[in-house]
Amino acid sequence: MDSVSVIGYIAAFCTTASFLPQVLRIIKTRETSGISIAMYSTFTTGVALWLIYGIALVNWPIIVANTITLILAGAVLWMTVRDHLAKKNHK
Repeated sequence: MDSVSVIGYIAAFCTTASFLPQVLRIIKTRETSGISIAMYSTFTTGVALWLIYGIALVNWPIIVANTITLILAGAVLWMTVRDHLAKKNHK
């Protein structure tokens, strides 16, 4: 593995791992009121596009990082939308 790929994997790890605390916090507290649906929708779409880009380039650091980030960001988005709809339906 060349040094550029190593840098890519390290960058991918750091940016992807940064979502884990948010996901774990939401799972633990079941609190999503501070999460912006618009921001996470836009971000999740961007990550999906980065994944498609990485696949087109066959660039493994981009593919791996964005696959994991898409799962984590998608989980935050899903839990936030689910909670928002549940609160809306209880009114």
